[in-house]
Formats: sequence, structure tokens, C-alpha cells
Amino acid sequence: MSRYLFIESRDAFESRDTLFVEETAAALKRRGHDVIVFLVQNGVLAARKNGSENYLGRLAGAGVTMMADDFSLRERGIQTAELTAGIQQSNIEALVDALVQESTKAIWH
Repeated sequence: MSRYLFIESRDAFESRDTLFVEETAAALKRRGHDVIVFLVQNGVLAARKNGSENYLGRLAGAGVTMMADDFSLRERGIQTAELTAGIQQSNIEALVDALVQESTKAIWH
């Protein structure tokens, strides 16, 4: 199976097309692929527990690996304790490592 890496940079509260990431990532996971969603820039805003629409929690519950860039979190004043369950704080080095893995297909959104 392939590995799919979604790099989400959009704020789910401003951009309604983040639904594309949820639907596509969940479908790929159901088909048995390894799926990672890596949040960067304004994409980390949806990672907060008290977000009004938390599609990220649903993805984590479906077995999708969820990661949030530590620099983007710090820039937006989001602490690790505020993250939705299943989302792990990570860094750009981990993103680069994931990108260079064999059979990885990256989708930047």
C-alpha cells in the first residue's frame, strides 16, 4: 500500500474546502493506505480541543496519523495541552522525513 501525506495549511474556520482533506484522507485509510495529516501554518487552528468543528478528531479516531507543526502552534499561541486527542505535536524535520519515504504521495492543501 501507499502512504499519503496531506499537508494542511488552511484554517478550517475560514476555508470550507478543508472537507476535501477529511473525506479523501478517511477514504484512503478505509482502503488500507497509511495516511498522515500534517498541520502547518493556519491549519493548526483546527487542532484545538474547543474548536467548533473538529474534523481532525474524527480523522484521528479513524486511525489517520495526525501531526501539528510545533512552530506554527507557537506562533498562534496554542499549547500542547490544548490539542485535540490524537494530534501529536511534531516539527518540520518529521515532515521532511515523511516526504522522502518510499511510496509517499504528498498533497499540499
